[in-house]
Amino acid sequence: MNITQEKNADKLTLFIEGRIDTQTAPKLEETLGQSLDGVAKLIIDLKQTSYVSSAGLRVLLTAQKRMNKQGSLTVINANEDLMEIFEVTGFTDILTFA
Repeated sequence: MNITQEKNADKLTLFIEGRIDTQTAPKLEETLGQSLDGVAKLIIDLKQTSYVSSAGLRVLLTAQKRMNKQGSLTVINANEDLMEIFEVTGFTDILTFA
């Protein structure tokens, strides 16, 4: 998994390429932990993401909880397969998708 960050004032966009699974979720968690100070708007771009496991969902949930306190989180460009994962797990009720 590769993570590219683009920061513009208090807006941070993370472009995630590859799979968010048990092996890679800790890297995403670490990146988020180091990057969210002063961020009011977090965008997670999943255009190049092929899979999200339960470990990845946990990291997204943690990020959502943190952003609830300091701003907003929006997930963009999730493909059909990813949206099915989010729907089956109930994450479409937790996260904001655009």
